[in-house]
Amino acid sequence: MLSKRIIACLDVRDGQVVKGINFEGLRSAGDPAELARRYNVEGIDELVILDITATLERRRALADTIRAVARELFIPLAVGGGIRTEADGAAAVEAGADKVSLNTAALSNPELITLLANRYGSQAVIVAIDAKHSPGNGDGPHFAVYARSGTSAAARDAVEWAREAESRGAGEILLTSIDRDGTKAGFDCEMTAAVSRAVSIPVIASGGAGGLDHFVDVFTAGAADAALAASIFHFAETSVHSLKLHLKQHDIPVRL
Repeated sequence: MLSKRIIACLDVRDGQVVKGINFEGLRSAGDPAELARRYNVEGIDELVILDITATLERRRALADTIRAVARELFIPLAVGGGIRTEADGAAAVEAGADKVSLNTAALSNPELITLLANRYGSQAVIVAIDAKHSPGNGDGPHFAVYARSGTSAAARDAVEWAREAESRGAGEILLTSIDRDGTKAGFDCEMTAAVSRAVSIPVIASGGAGGLDHFVDVFTAGAADAALAASIFHFAETSVHSLKLHLKQHDIPVRL
């Protein structure tokens, strides 16, 4: 069985790492390069930088931040935020990214997924899906997709959009529960499992990590391939090593 991955996320605004709840109420969590250095030593499997205002401000992700973080790492680095064109993706890779994450741009221009997959390989293209529970039509759970940092409904269902993203060349899905983001109430295992079972590419669960057992839940009930967290790592509420030992004790394969 493949090892499950633990991923730390750096939400960056104005060159600083920030964290909020339900995508709002942001507070500072430190310097990106310093946090990257710490995570690299602690044994995190991968790191994601999300420039959370790049799309809203209609600009590229900050290349200087990407370079500063990439210098500290010997693990895969993914970058998202403000990647609207093939040239934006190329700029992120040239600055040090191993993978690029598309969200709003993929929704408005799905062909961009294929362009980048053809250029760099599907393993380098992540489609990020921010979603909330939706009432649906009584035919089972529905998960409404949101764009522009969770501010705009996209009129898409997360499961269907994940399937399309895979068909267009995406190598991974980064699935964030807006309902759970920053709450530390646990991952949305229902939504994660629904998307994981609908696609054959890895699904990264995000939103809601607050304790060690939440990761156990999302790797079992949620059927996730990887789990992403921010607050519990940034503010030293637990260590990467302690988390991996806990997962190992629950027979979940991880790289120690």
